[in-house]
Amino acid sequence: MNAEIRHDRFRSVIGDDLDIEEVGSGFDFTEGPIWNHVENHLIFSDIPGNIMRRWRPDGSIETWRQPSNMANGNAYDPQGRVVTCEHATSRVTRTEADGSVTVLATHYAGKELNSPNDIVVKSDGSIYFTDPGFGRMEYYGLPREQQLTFQGVYRLDPESRALTLLVSDFDQPNGLCFSLDESQLYVNDTMRGHVRIFDVEARGTLANSRVWAEPTGERDGVPDGMKVDSEGNLYVTGPGGIHVFDAGATCLGVIYTPQGCANFCWGEEDMKSLFVTAGTSLYRVRVKTAGRRAF
Repeated sequence: MNAEIRHDRFRSVIGDDLDIEEVGSGFDFTEGPIWNHVENHLIFSDIPGNIMRRWRPDGSIETWRQPSNMANGNAYDPQGRVVTCEHATSRVTRTEADGSVTVLATHYAGKELNSPNDIVVKSDGSIYFTDPGFGRMEYYGLPREQQLTFQGVYRLDPESRALTLLVSDFDQPNGLCFSLDESQLYVNDTMRGHVRIFDVEARGTLANSRVWAEPTGERDGVPDGMKVDSEGNLYVTGPGGIHVFDAGATCLGVIYTPQGCANFCWGEEDMKSLFVTAGTSLYRVRVKTAGRRAF
């Protein structure tokens, strides 16, 4: 079995026998997968390749955007538009229905953002994203001096485009996701190796920060991509692959991946196919618990 079971509930959430299938390969470094349940396809980023691709259930893979400005994290907003974090430009952008690109954020307090990394959209349309410094490093971005003195987490108003700094005490904030009822926001810190949780206040700001969990193990891997399934279980990358926690922060087990795992999402008609971006490939594994549709 391609997994480590740490609690028996893992079997009911994930399954007993995991078959991890490679559905695409030969890329540079895959990231940012998102599933479109209306058009039935997967979009994902290849950061060093400077390209975004689209995978379809017939196995075909085509170019979705090139160049992509070294895009990393992606998400759908409530209207089905793609919002994207760009490493090379330090921007957050939105792809409109006609294919045109709208720039949503580039600076904070007159200084360039570091390199927006991962992104999530609340049901009211507000956009939350992390801004570590990885996109200013060789290979994963364009080497250049960082203008801001911190690595923050932001909220972007989709109408006014007002940018609010929510938290600035992370080392390198990375993956983020809301709880099922959106009353809490999880954010992981790659360098500190843990997941923090915040209460989401009525005006969209964050409060009551605390460390929620730490993915542990002997294999290589760090917190990066992170999402919640339809039952409130939290999945986060870490040593060996994808660590699965229940809503009470008990680690149920680890889905081992053939390469270092960066991110993942659920897809296909029943939302029980877990698409995994790991190293130079795209993988698929069937699980028992469905993910949630993005819009």
